[in-house]
Amino acid sequence: MRSWLFLLTCAVLVFGGTAGLQADEFMSKDVRIHYVVAGKGEPVILIHGLASSAKMNWELPGTVAELAKHYQVIAFDNRGHGHSGKPEADGQYGVQMVEDVVRLMDHLDLPKAHLVGYSLGGMITMKLLTLHPERVSSAVLGGMGWLKADGPVQHFWGAMQGRGVSQVPAACLHGIAKLAVTEAEVKAVRVPVTLLIGERDVCRRLYVEPLAQVRPDWPVHVIKDAGHINCVMKPEFKAQLAAALGNKGPGR
Repeated sequence: MRSWLFLLTCAVLVFGGTAGLQADEFMSKDVRIHYVVAGKGEPVILIHGLASSAKMNWELPGTVAELAKHYQVIAFDNRGHGHSGKPEADGQYGVQMVEDVVRLMDHLDLPKAHLVGYSLGGMITMKLLTLHPERVSSAVLGGMGWLKADGPVQHFWGAMQGRGVSQVPAACLHGIAKLAVTEAEVKAVRVPVTLLIGERDVCRRLYVEPLAQVRPDWPVHVIKDAGHINCVMKPEFKAQLAAALGNKGPGR
């Protein structure tokens, strides 16, 4: 993981970021949240994965630049990551990471938005769908599916020990278990949801396949020759993401 992030960092330094980005920050209660905005149109909020950032997950692969051709794109650093604040207390993560998204929307005067979450960002997105469905126009879960409440994977995250990964506070890892949702909550979601998962991604078996059994109506697109880390770099990922956001089906 760290070697891959190092290579991505080097690439950012060489190739630079996305043109036209406006960087800013706001206070989500007492935690500073860094975010960037690009483009015009319907708002799309991009939520990155664990030990990543908006730049690594979304800017470098070209996702922000591509989506900004048709949407107002907002990408932010989750608390504990990137240029955002990094509180140490356990109670500062979990559902607080969901509320950061809602507070960012309030800060930008956005009643609703399309949400795109990758990995940990997908967990945040799913939890937000259950807590604030009225704020979501549609959702895309990338590299993620269902963190089942009271399931073995939730217990794994709840028992996570150590000092964190890649400078992410350990409290962030402990808080991931709080993002779990029940089967009843999953079945109650009425917002259009699409899943994108790498062909070789272990999360396909752990999170996506269980979700597909509960919500067979949510389309799943498998990205060929992709694992968990490199999936966002694949042209097919960006193409399927654009197609999911552009699908004007019932309720869109």
